[in-house]
Amino acid sequence: MEKTKVTPVALPVREKGKGAKPLMAVSEWLMPYYPNMKKKLTMAGIEKGPEEFLNGVVVSALIGAVVLTVLTFFFFESINVEAIWLAPLFLAYIFMCYQYFMLYPDVKITKRKRDIDYELVFAGRHLLIALKSGMPLFDSLVGVSRGYGAVSMEFNHIVEKVTLGMSMTQAIREVIQNCPSNDFNRIMLQIANAINSGSDVADSLEVVLNQVFREQVIALKAYGQKLNPLVMFYMIFGIIFPSLGLAFAVILLSLIGSSRFGIDASILLLVFVMISVVQFLFLAMVESSRPKYVI
Repeated sequence: MEKTKVTPVALPVREKGKGAKPLMAVSEWLMPYYPNMKKKLTMAGIEKGPEEFLNGVVVSALIGAVVLTVLTFFFFESINVEAIWLAPLFLAYIFMCYQYFMLYPDVKITKRKRDIDYELVFAGRHLLIALKSGMPLFDSLVGVSRGYGAVSMEFNHIVEKVTLGMSMTQAIREVIQNCPSNDFNRIMLQIANAINSGSDVADSLEVVLNQVFREQVIALKAYGQKLNPLVMFYMIFGIIFPSLGLAFAVILLSLIGSSRFGIDASILLLVFVMISVVQFLFLAMVESSRPKYVI
Protein backbone atom coordinates (compact mmCIF):
# COMPACT_ATOMS: atom_id res chain seq x y z
CA MET A 1 0.00 0.00 0.00
CA GLU A 2 1.43 3.33 -1.07
CA LYS A 3 2.07 5.79 1.76
CA THR A 4 0.65 9.28 1.58
CA LYS A 5 3.37 11.86 1.15
CA VAL A 6 3.23 14.97 3.24
CA THR A 7 4.61 18.06 1.61
CA PRO A 8 7.06 20.24 3.57
CA VAL A 9 4.59 23.12 3.37
CA ALA A 10 1.88 21.17 5.23
CA LEU A 11 4.05 20.33 8.24
CA PRO A 12 4.24 23.81 9.83
CA VAL A 13 0.53 24.31 9.30
CA ARG A 14 -0.32 21.16 11.23
CA GLU A 15 2.07 22.04 14.02
CA LYS A 16 0.57 25.50 14.25
CA GLY A 17 -2.92 24.04 14.48
CA LYS A 18 -1.85 21.74 17.32
CA GLY A 19 -0.31 24.61 19.24
CA ALA A 20 -3.36 26.78 18.77
CA LYS A 21 -5.84 24.23 20.17
CA PRO A 22 -5.55 25.39 23.82
CA LEU A 23 -6.07 29.00 22.77
CA MET A 24 -9.04 28.04 20.60
CA ALA A 25 -10.54 26.20 23.56
CA VAL A 26 -10.13 29.28 25.77
CA SER A 27 -11.63 31.61 23.15
CA GLU A 28 -14.56 29.25 22.56
CA TRP A 29 -15.17 29.15 26.31
CA LEU A 30 -15.11 32.97 26.49
CA MET A 31 -17.28 33.61 23.40
CA PRO A 32 -20.70 33.18 25.13
CA TYR A 33 -19.76 35.96 27.56
CA TYR A 34 -19.31 38.44 24.69
CA PRO A 35 -22.33 38.07 22.37
CA ASN A 36 -21.82 41.54 20.87
CA MET A 37 -18.10 41.14 20.24
CA LYS A 38 -18.45 40.85 16.45
CA LYS A 39 -20.46 44.07 16.18
CA LYS A 40 -18.09 45.87 18.54
CA LEU A 41 -15.05 44.86 16.49
CA THR A 42 -16.79 46.02 13.30
CA MET A 43 -17.65 49.39 14.85
CA ALA A 44 -14.06 49.74 16.06
CA GLY A 45 -12.70 49.04 12.58
CA ILE A 46 -10.76 45.97 13.76
CA GLU A 47 -10.53 43.47 10.93
CA LYS A 48 -10.48 40.37 13.12
CA GLY A 49 -13.01 37.76 14.08
CA PRO A 50 -14.16 37.46 17.71
CA GLU A 51 -12.24 34.22 18.33
CA GLU A 52 -9.05 35.60 16.76
CA PHE A 53 -9.31 38.76 18.85
CA LEU A 54 -9.90 36.79 22.06
CA ASN A 55 -6.90 34.60 21.26
CA GLY A 56 -4.75 37.70 20.93
CA VAL A 57 -6.09 39.10 24.20
CA VAL A 58 -5.35 35.86 26.06
CA VAL A 59 -1.80 35.69 24.68
CA SER A 60 -1.16 39.37 25.48
CA ALA A 61 -2.55 38.90 29.01
CA LEU A 62 -0.26 35.94 29.64
CA ILE A 63 2.80 37.80 28.35
CA GLY A 64 1.94 40.88 30.39
CA ALA A 65 1.37 38.78 33.52
CA VAL A 66 4.74 37.04 33.10
CA VAL A 67 6.55 40.37 32.68
CA LEU A 68 4.84 41.88 35.73
CA THR A 69 5.54 38.76 37.79
CA VAL A 70 9.24 38.88 36.93
CA LEU A 71 9.43 42.56 37.89
CA THR A 72 7.57 41.81 41.12
CA PHE A 73 10.02 38.99 41.87
CA PHE A 74 13.00 41.35 41.68
CA PHE A 75 11.13 43.85 43.85
CA PHE A 76 10.37 41.17 46.46
CA GLU A 77 14.02 40.13 46.44
CA SER A 78 15.09 43.68 47.22
CA ILE A 79 12.74 43.97 50.22
CA ASN A 80 13.13 40.34 51.40
CA VAL A 81 9.55 39.18 50.79
CA GLU A 82 8.80 35.50 50.29
CA ALA A 83 8.32 34.44 46.68
CA ILE A 84 5.25 32.37 47.56
CA TRP A 85 3.13 35.49 47.10
CA LEU A 86 3.99 35.49 43.39
CA ALA A 87 1.45 32.71 42.65
CA PRO A 88 -1.70 34.68 43.61
CA LEU A 89 -0.17 37.83 42.15
CA PHE A 90 0.36 36.04 38.83
CA LEU A 91 -3.34 35.14 38.68
CA ALA A 92 -4.27 38.69 39.60
CA TYR A 93 -1.94 40.03 36.89
CA ILE A 94 -3.58 37.76 34.31
CA PHE A 95 -7.03 39.08 35.24
CA MET A 96 -5.91 42.73 35.20
CA CYS A 97 -4.07 42.41 31.89
CA TYR A 98 -7.02 40.58 30.36
CA GLN A 99 -9.45 43.31 31.42
CA TYR A 100 -7.03 45.97 30.17
CA PHE A 101 -6.64 44.48 26.69
CA MET A 102 -10.39 43.87 26.43
CA LEU A 103 -10.85 47.66 26.58
CA TYR A 104 -9.04 48.06 23.25
CA PRO A 105 -12.21 47.86 21.06
CA ASP A 106 -13.97 50.44 23.25
CA VAL A 107 -11.00 52.80 22.94
CA LYS A 108 -10.95 52.32 19.16
CA ILE A 109 -14.70 52.97 18.96
CA THR A 110 -14.34 56.21 20.93
CA LYS A 111 -11.42 57.33 18.74
CA ARG A 112 -13.28 56.48 15.54
CA LYS A 113 -16.35 58.39 16.76
CA ARG A 114 -14.23 61.46 17.46
CA ASP A 115 -12.53 61.23 14.07
CA ILE A 116 -15.92 61.05 12.32
CA ASP A 117 -17.37 63.95 14.31
CA TYR A 118 -14.26 66.08 13.72
CA GLU A 119 -15.24 67.34 10.26
CA LEU A 120 -18.85 66.15 10.15
CA VAL A 121 -20.36 69.64 10.03
CA PHE A 122 -18.07 70.80 7.20
CA ALA A 123 -18.80 67.64 5.21
CA GLY A 124 -22.53 68.07 5.85
CA ARG A 125 -22.41 71.68 4.65
CA HIS A 126 -20.58 70.57 1.53
CA LEU A 127 -23.29 67.98 0.91
CA LEU A 128 -26.02 70.55 1.55
CA ILE A 129 -24.52 73.08 -0.86
CA ALA A 130 -24.19 70.41 -3.53
CA LEU A 131 -27.83 69.36 -3.14
CA LYS A 132 -29.12 72.93 -3.21
CA SER A 133 -27.13 73.60 -6.37
CA GLY A 134 -29.07 70.87 -8.16
CA MET A 135 -26.65 67.95 -8.01
CA PRO A 136 -28.12 64.45 -7.57
CA LEU A 137 -27.71 62.86 -4.15
CA PHE A 138 -25.33 60.18 -5.38
CA ASP A 139 -23.02 62.72 -7.05
CA SER A 140 -23.13 64.84 -3.90
CA LEU A 141 -22.09 61.85 -1.80
CA VAL A 142 -19.24 61.17 -4.20
CA GLY A 143 -18.08 64.75 -3.69
CA VAL A 144 -17.82 64.36 0.10
CA SER A 145 -16.35 60.84 -0.06
CA ARG A 146 -12.85 62.32 0.02
CA GLY A 147 -11.15 65.27 1.67
CA TYR A 148 -12.87 65.10 5.07
CA GLY A 149 -10.92 62.42 6.90
CA ALA A 150 -12.80 59.64 8.66
CA VAL A 151 -16.26 60.95 7.80
CA SER A 152 -15.38 60.74 4.09
CA MET A 153 -14.65 57.03 4.58
CA GLU A 154 -18.21 56.53 5.85
CA PHE A 155 -19.63 58.37 2.85
CA ASN A 156 -17.36 56.30 0.62
CA HIS A 157 -18.83 53.09 2.07
CA ILE A 158 -22.27 54.27 0.99
CA VAL A 159 -21.01 55.17 -2.49
CA GLU A 160 -19.38 51.74 -2.87
CA LYS A 161 -22.56 49.90 -1.86
CA VAL A 162 -24.70 51.95 -4.25
CA THR A 163 -22.19 51.39 -7.06
CA LEU A 164 -22.48 47.63 -6.50
CA GLY A 165 -26.24 47.82 -7.08
CA MET A 166 -27.69 48.40 -3.62
CA SER A 167 -30.43 50.97 -3.16
CA MET A 168 -29.51 54.27 -1.54
CA THR A 169 -31.66 53.83 1.56
CA GLN A 170 -30.48 50.28 2.15
CA ALA A 171 -26.83 51.32 1.75
CA ILE A 172 -27.33 54.16 4.24
CA ARG A 173 -29.02 51.90 6.79
CA GLU A 174 -26.28 49.27 6.54
CA VAL A 175 -23.52 51.83 7.02
CA ILE A 176 -25.10 53.50 10.05
CA GLN A 177 -25.47 50.12 11.77
CA ASN A 178 -21.68 49.90 12.08
CA CYS A 179 -20.95 53.60 12.62
CA PRO A 180 -20.23 54.72 16.22
CA SER A 181 -21.08 58.40 15.57
CA ASN A 182 -24.61 59.26 16.65
CA ASP A 183 -24.49 62.60 14.83
CA PHE A 184 -23.52 60.97 11.53
CA ASN A 185 -26.24 58.35 11.98
CA ARG A 186 -28.85 61.03 12.61
CA ILE A 187 -27.88 62.94 9.49
CA MET A 188 -27.87 59.89 7.25
CA LEU A 189 -31.07 58.49 8.77
CA GLN A 190 -32.78 61.80 8.07
CA ILE A 191 -31.63 61.59 4.45
CA ALA A 192 -32.92 58.00 4.17
CA ASN A 193 -36.30 59.00 5.61
CA ALA A 194 -36.51 61.95 3.22
CA ILE A 195 -35.84 59.63 0.28
CA ASN A 196 -38.53 57.17 1.39
CA SER A 197 -41.12 59.89 1.98
CA GLY A 198 -40.30 61.74 -1.23
CA SER A 199 -39.60 65.05 0.53
CA ASP A 200 -36.79 67.45 -0.24
CA VAL A 201 -33.51 65.91 0.96
CA ALA A 202 -31.78 69.31 1.16
CA ASP A 203 -34.37 70.78 3.54
CA SER A 204 -34.29 67.71 5.81
CA LEU A 205 -30.50 67.74 5.80
CA GLU A 206 -30.36 71.43 6.66
CA VAL A 207 -32.65 71.00 9.69
CA VAL A 208 -30.68 68.13 11.24
CA LEU A 209 -27.34 69.71 10.33
CA ASN A 210 -28.23 72.93 12.15
CA GLN A 211 -29.28 70.88 15.17
CA VAL A 212 -25.97 68.98 15.19
CA PHE A 213 -24.08 72.27 14.86
CA ARG A 214 -25.90 73.79 17.86
CA GLU A 215 -25.21 70.69 19.97
CA GLN A 216 -21.50 70.87 19.13
CA VAL A 217 -21.39 74.54 20.13
CA ILE A 218 -23.11 73.68 23.43
CA ALA A 219 -20.58 70.87 24.02
CA LEU A 220 -17.69 73.29 23.48
CA LYS A 221 -19.19 75.81 25.92
CA ALA A 222 -19.76 73.07 28.50
CA TYR A 223 -16.12 72.03 28.11
CA GLY A 224 -15.00 75.61 28.76
CA GLN A 225 -17.07 75.74 31.96
CA LYS A 226 -15.73 72.37 33.12
CA LEU A 227 -12.16 73.48 32.45
CA ASN A 228 -12.27 76.23 35.11
CA PRO A 229 -12.47 73.90 38.16
CA LEU A 230 -9.92 71.57 36.55
CA VAL A 231 -7.48 74.46 36.26
CA MET A 232 -8.15 75.41 39.89
CA PHE A 233 -7.41 71.87 41.13
CA TYR A 234 -4.32 71.77 38.94
CA MET A 235 -3.02 75.03 40.41
CA ILE A 236 -3.61 73.76 43.95
CA PHE A 237 -2.32 70.18 43.72
CA GLY A 238 0.15 70.62 40.84
CA ILE A 239 1.86 73.93 41.65
CA ILE A 240 0.90 75.61 44.94
CA PHE A 241 0.75 72.60 47.26
CA PRO A 242 4.04 70.97 46.10
CA SER A 243 6.06 74.19 46.06
CA LEU A 244 4.75 75.71 49.30
CA GLY A 245 4.57 72.31 50.99
CA LEU A 246 8.20 71.58 50.20
CA ALA A 247 9.25 75.06 51.38
CA PHE A 248 7.36 74.72 54.68
CA ALA A 249 8.82 71.22 55.15
CA VAL A 250 12.36 72.55 54.74
CA ILE A 251 11.71 75.35 57.23
CA LEU A 252 10.00 73.05 59.73
CA LEU A 253 12.69 70.39 59.56
CA SER A 254 15.40 73.02 59.96
CA LEU A 255 13.73 74.22 63.18
CA ILE A 256 13.32 70.68 64.53
CA GLY A 257 16.85 69.74 63.73
CA SER A 258 18.49 68.42 60.61
CA SER A 259 20.24 65.66 62.54
CA ARG A 260 16.99 63.79 63.18
CA PHE A 261 15.01 64.73 60.07
CA GLY A 262 16.20 65.85 56.71
CA ILE A 263 15.25 66.09 53.05
CA ASP A 264 17.67 64.12 50.97
CA ALA A 265 17.81 63.41 47.25
CA SER A 266 15.44 60.43 47.45
CA ILE A 267 12.66 62.55 48.98
CA LEU A 268 13.15 65.25 46.36
CA LEU A 269 13.02 62.59 43.66
CA LEU A 270 9.76 61.23 45.13
CA VAL A 271 8.24 64.73 45.15
CA PHE A 272 9.33 65.21 41.54
CA VAL A 273 7.69 61.92 40.55
CA MET A 274 4.45 62.87 42.32
CA ILE A 275 4.35 66.26 40.61
CA SER A 276 5.00 64.61 37.25
CA VAL A 277 2.13 62.16 37.83
CA VAL A 278 -0.22 65.03 38.70
CA GLN A 279 0.85 66.91 35.57
CA PHE A 280 0.30 63.85 33.40
CA LEU A 281 -3.13 63.09 34.90
CA PHE A 282 -4.24 66.66 34.42
CA LEU A 283 -3.13 66.81 30.79
CA ALA A 284 -4.70 63.42 30.08
CA MET A 285 -7.98 64.48 31.68
CA VAL A 286 -8.09 67.74 29.74
CA GLU A 287 -7.22 66.05 26.46
CA SER A 288 -9.74 63.23 26.87
CA SER A 289 -12.62 65.54 27.80
CA ARG A 290 -11.99 68.13 25.07
CA PRO A 291 -14.54 67.95 22.22
CA LYS A 292 -12.76 67.72 18.87
CA TYR A 293 -14.93 69.53 16.36
CA VAL A 294 -14.28 71.72 13.36
CA ILE A 295 -17.21 74.14 13.24
